[in-house]
Amino acid sequence: MISKLDLYKIFCKVGKRKSFSKAAKDLYMTQPAVSQAIMQLERELDIRLFNRTPKGVSLTNEGSLLYEYVNSALKLIDVGEEKILEFKNLSTGELKIGVGDTISRYFLLPYLEAFHSKYPNIKFKIVNGTTLELCSILKSGEVDIAIVNLPLDDSTLEQRPCIDIHDIFVCGEKYKHLVSKPITLDEVVKLPLILLESNSNSRRYVEDYLLSKGIQISPEFELGSHDLLLEFAKINLGIACVTKEFSQEYLKKGLLYEVPLTDEIPKREVGVCFLKSVSLSPAASKFVEILENNKVDHAT
Repeated sequence: MISKLDLYKIFCKVGKRKSFSKAAKDLYMTQPAVSQAIMQLERELDIRLFNRTPKGVSLTNEGSLLYEYVNSALKLIDVGEEKILEFKNLSTGELKIGVGDTISRYFLLPYLEAFHSKYPNIKFKIVNGTTLELCSILKSGEVDIAIVNLPLDDSTLEQRPCIDIHDIFVCGEKYKHLVSKPITLDEVVKLPLILLESNSNSRRYVEDYLLSKGIQISPEFELGSHDLLLEFAKINLGIACVTKEFSQEYLKKGLLYEVPLTDEIPKREVGVCFLKSVSLSPAASKFVEILENNKVDHAT
């Protein structure tokens, strides 16, 4: 059975070619099939659309009015299909990413650059926040994917690890004597500590690990950014707990020193997460693929 859309496509072709036989040839149909389709449409609309003559057909006044609307509608459908194809081919669209400042600066930027170089017409929308904030934003649909500290205790999210990271303690010149030999975690917590705020996923990971050893912490400073941890430690305000992979510039330049531990904090991961219940857009799917295909252990 011919659909209403097909009937209108046949109608437009006949109206354009002013001939059943020419329209049939263009549509790879038989002339009787085209004639039947037009009669079906006329019956459904209860109106005569064409004047039939021995030399061909011409649109009636009602047919001409309908032709203008149907022809415009079919062109819009074609444009829509072209836009969908562009979307699938990543020649247009938007990628919305949730990410924290530190992960964005020290991990994500090269991947954004690589993706933009390959798909320059995809626009980026970057939303900043803590891991918990980003998970909430992700569930609200405000972003397609989130790049966060793992692990997350959330069964609604697909979690794909990308890099291993390590939590370490660092100090400036004033505490450089601590570098001479490994110290215990019990000794570390007696020092003036500089940590991230308690609502950060990184802070909770370290705190939970210490609590599993029966060790509680009471930091001197609680800060809102990783960069501030580094700067506070550099000016000798205490011992900062930082991410080793995101502190390489300070360590390599000798601005800070890693405090060796007898019991190192287990590694964790930075990764990408997205809702299990929602299919990723072509752009988001390709970006996740790039992240996974370029996994790097920044500790090496």
